[in-house]
Amino acid sequence: MLWLLRHGEAENGSGRDDAERRLTAEGKRQSTDAGRALAALDAAIDACISSPKVRALDTAKLACEPLGVAVETSGALAGGDFDPLALAAGRGDILLVGHEPDFSNAVADLTGARVKLKKGGIAAIEDGTLQALLRPAELARLAG
Repeated sequence: MLWLLRHGEAENGSGRDDAERRLTAEGKRQSTDAGRALAALDAAIDACISSPKVRALDTAKLACEPLGVAVETSGALAGGDFDPLALAAGRGDILLVGHEPDFSNAVADLTGARVKLKKGGIAAIEDGTLQALLRPAELARLAG
């Protein structure tokens, strides 16, 4: 299973380099909810790879805490087209954490589905099929 998590809500970045934008309090809550929801769904995440941008890396760390999974970074997720299957190769079920419109484009490329991943939202893909598209409000309910 390939899980794609868009980073949580981030500060607007006035006067700050884009890569250094931090999560807001809402973004931190969204990230924590995503991890708790994945745990509640018994998602067997074997690995997590995140964009190195601060807002994505912090999202990954918060989401992976309840899963007990370490976070790696990859510049491939920092912005632009990427190959999710190449990143996931040999890693089992994987959680990728990154940005829009990259993740929606990846969902379309892998499944043909047209989606818009919300900040803090998750898409789950297995064998070229979109299995789930979870918005932050749905993740919060699952997180309990």
